[in-house]
Amino acid sequence: MSKFLTGIDHIQIAAPPGSEETARQFYGELLGMEEIPKPEILQALGGCWFICGSQEVHIGIQNDFIPAKKAHPAFTVNALEQLKSRLQQADYLVNDDLPIAGRSRFFTHDPFGNKVEFLEFDKEQ
Repeated sequence: MSKFLTGIDHIQIAAPPGSEETARQFYGELLGMEEIPKPEILQALGGCWFICGSQEVHIGIQNDFIPAKKAHPAFTVNALEQLKSRLQQADYLVNDDLPIAGRSRFFTHDPFGNKVEFLEFDKEQ
């Protein structure tokens, strides 16, 4: 069987109507992602897009929004403890989880209640 999948282009995280500025504050300002323009044909749908490494993070507006409490993106970071402190200073609750060999990690929720994980690979890796 030939290989069809070659990687991940983007993830989409749902958000409630009218929440674009809040998304920009969390994903853009707090987490430091750069916002990128949405294609003109999609702009009327609302939401906003960011770049994260070589992938994109799309914040999509969902009219019947329900936060994702289990399914979540996991973002790799270079300074996990600094990010944890930054989130705590911004009044976000952070939770350490069961350890996984070779990486440190924690979870939080974005302003819309979606679960988000952050992890840093151990330096020896």
